[in-house]
Order: sequence, then C-alpha cells, then structure tokens
Amino acid sequence: MNKPSLFHRYTLTSEDRVQMDEDGHLALPGLLTEEATGLLTSSLSRVQELSEADVEHKHPPNQYAAEFDPYLASLIGHPQMLTLARDVLGSDIRYDHCVSLSRRGGNAGSNWHSHSYGESNPSLGFVRIFFYVNGFQIDDANLKVVPGSHLYRDPGLRADSDEELSKGWMQGKPHPKTGKPLEIVPLEVPEGTVILMWTHAAHGVTPRQEESDTRWCVVYAYRNPGEPSGARWITESFETSQLHGTEGLMPLY
Repeated sequence: MNKPSLFHRYTLTSEDRVQMDEDGHLALPGLLTEEATGLLTSSLSRVQELSEADVEHKHPPNQYAAEFDPYLASLIGHPQMLTLARDVLGSDIRYDHCVSLSRRGGNAGSNWHSHSYGESNPSLGFVRIFFYVNGFQIDDANLKVVPGSHLYRDPGLRADSDEELSKGWMQGKPHPKTGKPLEIVPLEVPEGTVILMWTHAAHGVTPRQEESDTRWCVVYAYRNPGEPSGARWITESFETSQLHGTEGLMPLY
C-alpha cells in the first residue's frame, strides 16, 4: 500500500552522519512535505485537546500520542520514516514511543536533561526524531543543545538553567572529539524541520511567548534492541495491533 510522502526528497550523506555523531543532533530544515505538515497539525491539535480535556485517560494522550490518532500511528511504519531511522541506527531497529511535544503560548518550556539507554553497551543506539511542524524561533520555545554532550553518555544530566548547567555539569568538560570547551547552542528552524537527536544529548526548551501560537511538535523514537527501555510507552493492545509497516518493530527485543 502506497502512503503519501512524508518527506521531500533528500539524502543523508556521510558528512551528515559525521556531524550528527560529533554534535549529537542533526537538523534537516523543511524536510516535511506541505501535506504532512497539514495532517500533523490536525492530528496534534486533536491530541492536545484530548490532553487538556477534563477527562481521565488510562494513558496520557500526549505521552501515547500515536495510540490516540490514526495518522500519527501510520507514521511509525512509514517507509520514509523507517529509512531515516535505519540510516542512523542500522537495519535492526524497534519502535520505542511517540510523544506530542506541542507547546501553547505561555508554556514554561523544559529544563536541561538527557535520556538513558545502553550506557554499558555503546553499540546500542537510540535516536529521537523530532517533527517541528511550524518550526521555532530563538527565545520562543526553541530547542537548546550542547554539541558533544551525548558522548559522555550521562543519563543523569539535569539543570534548571543555562547558568546551572554551565557552572555545574559542563564545567571543565571538553568536547570528547574536538577538545574544545562544551557550549550551549540555541537553535532556530523553519516550518517542517526534522531534527534527529541521540538519546544522551543534553537539551532543553525555552518558554513559549504568551502571544505566540502553539508550537506543534511530535517526537518518534527508535532504538537498537538489546536492553530494556525506560522510555518505552506502548500499550499491549497497540503492540499487537498489526499496523501496516510495523512488522517486527513493536516488541521490546
């Protein structure tokens, strides 16, 4: 069954891979098609409404986003999505989670953090694929990163502010590949941008300005199987739902 294009035509080059492995993230500006951005906006709006409604859900809609929207679910096994994930991780991959990260005007953002997976086995990769549907600008729910931080593979990295991170965890740490001091880099990306990020990369998000509209964003995560995943949010019924294109992707191992 042919699916509508998710991405414009692109090639993940060897230079892209070198940059991602050195920085911990890679931005692909404007990769999403116009049709995809429209469908994603509609789906994420629906998930946001469900999340904000005064209704109890057994599983939070934003945390289990694909289980609450058929279009989001259809992208898990989309051929272009799997090609991108396998270009980074290799052929043996598993789906881990799909989370809505939409932020309305006035949202407080998120503090500095990293995630865990395979600390004792560096051969196991875990990548998050962020869809920034309508992009973001500096100081308006923009993503902040620390290139090279992922190479320390520290899942406990936390800080409440840029200053705390700079004077704490970053203090005295050089980039393991370049030898230069680590630095905080704010990003700015246009509509339809996709960002790939290794799980151990330090990142945070600035507050969304009060007068700004909603920043629509969803993240899909894939990993090499081999260890348990604390971030794996998937219900038993969804795991066995036999979505088209997800054969072999849903189990833990």
